[in-house]
Amino acid sequence: MSSRSHRAIAAVTAAALLAGCVTTRGQRIGADDGMDACRAQLVALDSTGDFFAEDILKGAAAGALAGALIGGLATGRWQGALIGAGAGLAAGAATGYLVALQQRSADQAALNASLSSDLARENAQLDRTQVAFDQLMECRFNRAQQIREAYRAGRLPQGVAEAQMADVRARAQRDIALARTISERIGTRGAEFDTAIETVAPGTKNSVLAGKSGAATVNTRTAAVVPLRLRPDPGSPVIGSVPAQQTVQVRPATGGFAQVQAAGGRVGYAEAAAFRGTPAARASGGIDPATMGTSGGDVRTLAASNIARRENFTDAVATAERASSSGFELAS
Repeated sequence: MSSRSHRAIAAVTAAALLAGCVTTRGQRIGADDGMDACRAQLVALDSTGDFFAEDILKGAAAGALAGALIGGLATGRWQGALIGAGAGLAAGAATGYLVALQQRSADQAALNASLSSDLARENAQLDRTQVAFDQLMECRFNRAQQIREAYRAGRLPQGVAEAQMADVRARAQRDIALARTISERIGTRGAEFDTAIETVAPGTKNSVLAGKSGAATVNTRTAAVVPLRLRPDPGSPVIGSVPAQQTVQVRPATGGFAQVQAAGGRVGYAEAAAFRGTPAARASGGIDPATMGTSGGDVRTLAASNIARRENFTDAVATAERASSSGFELAS
């Protein structure tokens, strides 16, 4: 093999390995400056994200290397290796987990058992990540409210209050960027799970997503001021409010709450009882993984729960991102 070929293989191998490179905590969330009231919650979220960066990327890297070798051999030129590498990455990301399941399972029953075990473990980790993100965002929005109250009470001069609020806003935006990265990793792993799920329990994902999209969205007017919360939970921080007699879009959420979209694109959650007579008040729509099982049950149940958890985390990140655009102002 020529030196040029060796160099091509080395380049492809390096590209594959880079796909699985791991950054340090300091690179991801910065050094502890001693000024972050929510540092513990931030570290907790970052720690949960490590789980989702493991096996899937390794499978994609292996797929890229195999694709490169096949592409190079088939064409006789190492330009083909680079094309093969791209194809291998796509194939690895789509089917690597299913292939691994099939290789380690003697029959269909063993494959189902392995998939169920992996889904239960994934679901438990998704729960930990969701809780960590929720707690971090609650800490940020609660801190913003503390600054706001201190300013209104005259305990903080306006300039100091504005500087502190700007710091909280910047930290929250970095938190959300971290959560978005974790969400992307969850999506990468989810694509592998979806391939396996569709093989074992066809139609599961479409069924779950159809239930979500089928939740009726209606336009209605608020009868009184409606506080908006970060999550569908009565203990979640208030991130804004909708004035009385304002038209809003409402759709059912979980836990007796409704998701509300107000003027200007503001989104939050309010108790569904505030919208009596609407579908949001009569139904608990959305995706509630608590009703789908966590660590037991058949593959289809666990798969539906896994898909629900992924969707809920994506929604939580999007809601926090939209809330951050107005939730860190002194006048909120």
